[in-house]
Amino acid sequence: MDLTKIVSISGKPGLFQVTGQGKNSVVVESLLDGKRFPAFAQDRMSSLEEISIFTTTEDMLLKEVFKNIHEKLGDKLDFEAKKLSVDALKEKFALVVPDFDEEAVYPSDMKKVFNWYQLLIEKQLLDFTEETEEPSEKADQENPEEKTEA
Repeated sequence: MDLTKIVSISGKPGLFQVTGQGKNSVVVESLLDGKRFPAFAQDRMSSLEEISIFTTTEDMLLKEVFKNIHEKLGDKLDFEAKKLSVDALKEKFALVVPDFDEEAVYPSDMKKVFNWYQLLIEKQLLDFTEETEEPSEKADQENPEEKTEA
């Protein structure tokens, strides 16, 4: 799952897909309404690939959170995050990130994560097929044959 071309822009609702590059900007397309416009450096863009959630141990990458949502709640969420009470929202979020830092992760962040997940699923931009791991090199693990001198 590659989220490098999906960005969040501070102060603008929804998510945006990077579609090109201008002279001093990047061209983005809104995933909500499909409108394209240039985004500049001062727009404070964040790639979803770089966003992580604070936990009590190590921070969890957003793509890992999305995988957990997919595994535990499925493709279609059976709730609207904006309509849940704070306690219900925390309960749902704890299902997918059990050790999230309650002091650092705000309810608005939880709502964003669930809303972004649903939007990306609707636009078919999340791929949860397992990435194949490279085979381990057995040659390095086995003892090399001893060389004898004649």
